[in-house]
Amino acid sequence: MQTIAFATDADGIATLSIDVPGQSMNVIGPDFLADLDAAITRIASEEGIKGAVIASGKDSGFMAGMDLKYFGSMLASGSGTSGDERPAPAAIFDKVFVLNQLFRRLETCGKPIACAIEGTCVGGGFELALACHRRVVGDSPKTQLGLPEILIGLFPGGGGSQRLPRIMGVQASLMYMLQGKLFRPAEAAMLKVVDEVVPQGTAVDAAKAWVKANPSAATQPWDVKGFKFPGGAGQFNPAFVQTMVGAMPMTLKQTQRNMNAPVALLSAVYEGASLPFDRAIRVESKYFAKVAADPQASNMIRSLFVNKQAAERGARRPKDQPKAPTTKLAMLGAGMMGAGIATVAAQAGMEVVLFDRDLAYAEKGKAHVEEQLKKRIGKGMTPEKMAETLARVTPTTDYAALAGADFVIEAVFEDVAIKAEVTRQVEAVLGADTIFGSNTSTLPITKLAQAWSKPENFIGIHFFSPVEKMPLVEIILGRQTGPAAIAKALDFVAQIKKTPIVVHDSRGFYTSRSFGTYVQEGAEMVGEGINPALIENAGKQLGMPTGPLAVADEVSIELGVKIMTAAKKELGDAYVPQGSDDIMVKMVEAGRLGRKNGKGWYDYPEGGKKHLSPVIGEMFPRAAVQPDVEAVKERLLYRQLIECARCFEEGVLETPEDGDIGAIFGWGFAPYTGGPFSHMDTVGIAQVVAVLDRLAAAHGERFAPTKQLREMAASGATFYRPVPSRAAA
Repeated sequence: MQTIAFATDADGIATLSIDVPGQSMNVIGPDFLADLDAAITRIASEEGIKGAVIASGKDSGFMAGMDLKYFGSMLASGSGTSGDERPAPAAIFDKVFVLNQLFRRLETCGKPIACAIEGTCVGGGFELALACHRRVVGDSPKTQLGLPEILIGLFPGGGGSQRLPRIMGVQASLMYMLQGKLFRPAEAAMLKVVDEVVPQGTAVDAAKAWVKANPSAATQPWDVKGFKFPGGAGQFNPAFVQTMVGAMPMTLKQTQRNMNAPVALLSAVYEGASLPFDRAIRVESKYFAKVAADPQASNMIRSLFVNKQAAERGARRPKDQPKAPTTKLAMLGAGMMGAGIATVAAQAGMEVVLFDRDLAYAEKGKAHVEEQLKKRIGKGMTPEKMAETLARVTPTTDYAALAGADFVIEAVFEDVAIKAEVTRQVEAVLGADTIFGSNTSTLPITKLAQAWSKPENFIGIHFFSPVEKMPLVEIILGRQTGPAAIAKALDFVAQIKKTPIVVHDSRGFYTSRSFGTYVQEGAEMVGEGINPALIENAGKQLGMPTGPLAVADEVSIELGVKIMTAAKKELGDAYVPQGSDDIMVKMVEAGRLGRKNGKGWYDYPEGGKKHLSPVIGEMFPRAAVQPDVEAVKERLLYRQLIECARCFEEGVLETPEDGDIGAIFGWGFAPYTGGPFSHMDTVGIAQVVAVLDRLAAAHGERFAPTKQLREMAASGATFYRPVPSRAAA
């Protein structure tokens, strides 16, 4: 066996120690499936084996789910040469049902099987545990258990959607599976999802003791005649019917009918609850195959897992650069962004000098750090650890205190002159060999780098607010940014456990520039007399976190006008006016600045709920004829798509992977699409161009397809399958 070490002790208890070679975490692939099959045959057939314990041979944890690269190969039809053909659901069923059959063989092998879990056990790994007769978990605050498949466009397809409801009840299990929520050991024990929690490092011994003491405990509860679901199930059970009747509309509302997997999960649970277990797992695999056959699942897996993980592992890091971890960070600016960056840096073990022009501001920044750390008490943070982390942050107004810092991040006011002055002051202390990062969200890095005498050591490092929660960091390369700066910035992002993308210099870079079009199009439609409520609802139905007008209020309409005014001044005649410019100016002139002053597109009554302001209808009279919601959704979507495509054509983006990751994790672009580039590939580039041509004819040149898109449509190329190569485009 390549992935399982099989050993039998003097008591006849076999230990299956899983150690998948070449993987940091155990995953389910073809070799593991073959080895588990052989191991089950041996356990069942050898009289000397009285039972078995399944454990991990890795320190990293018990097991994650399916090897998603292997899963992707399962979805390749192999019958075509285009690389994008997919097998029918029936063919996928035959492949995915193998896992269900294997786990079913395990739990019906006639001998007691215990699972000894130390560390992470999720996805298919947790489904393996659910197929065991006893689940023993080593207690650790880092241990997580559960079925998070819904978060990447799938649902539990190895029996999890059938076993978990039979263990903890339908309603409770759906709450966890539909959210992809994970269990901590004590929580899992309380809900009877695991049978025993033992001190960390003793799970194998405890599992062996149970097998030895229970030689006949080889039958699952659902295989015992008369079994009933906890809380009841079936079409004639009132509680079950009430749960299912409420779950479907609630799920459709939360997903805006955009996601396949949650609906399939509900169907599998509903139907499976009324069937014998062997029929129920076939139903699960049927729905799983249907979900897997749709491009939505593979797009989400690629962007939300495979590409995200590759980015975090340094896919864009220069290979010839030595590791350059940050030990002392000079954090310039102690506002919300600076204090947030200081928080995550201190948590990662760095010493942080938090600089501001006023000591009160700097100390307020450190108070923010303390406030954030307090929120984590009991969630892996102890009072002692909090005090230790907070002690790493030193507020100051003295540039000399920055001495010894090996990385600088600047987050001062968005003004070129102010940033330049601060940059020069820091260089006088640290020297130009230190890597300097600017957290600007819009100002060109190449211009800001002029204040640092070695521009090859200057780089953009754009965080998103709130820093503590937002997972993305956009690394921006100026025209002269060198490999040492890129490596330093990416190593810093890795230290604080965030996801990086790397883009080239441009006003607004990639994320702010592309996201801004969503807000601009919303404002432009208001100016045309389209009902603001229709615009907001269309944005949410599209899969965006919130409507474009609400977003404008949150980030500040006034800030948008300031950025637009600065761009006009900087670019002069090269500035391309947007229809939304005058609308935003009119809002600011009317004193409607956004949430910060209690009135923007929405009104924010003190102590009350925000609502779209009736004043908007007076400022921008409603058109007599309103478009349907699909037309509004189309404009909001394609305005973003064409800007992303322009960024790619102009070289702001080098890869579609960065474009998809940046869109989803940076501004919440509809996750079910896999990102703008995955979505354009799925729709078909020729169809994208046709829609853009129609929108450009109706609404203006901002929708006009790029030359590259037209060439791709003609050649049959896609972003993820460039034919011909991009260089020829």
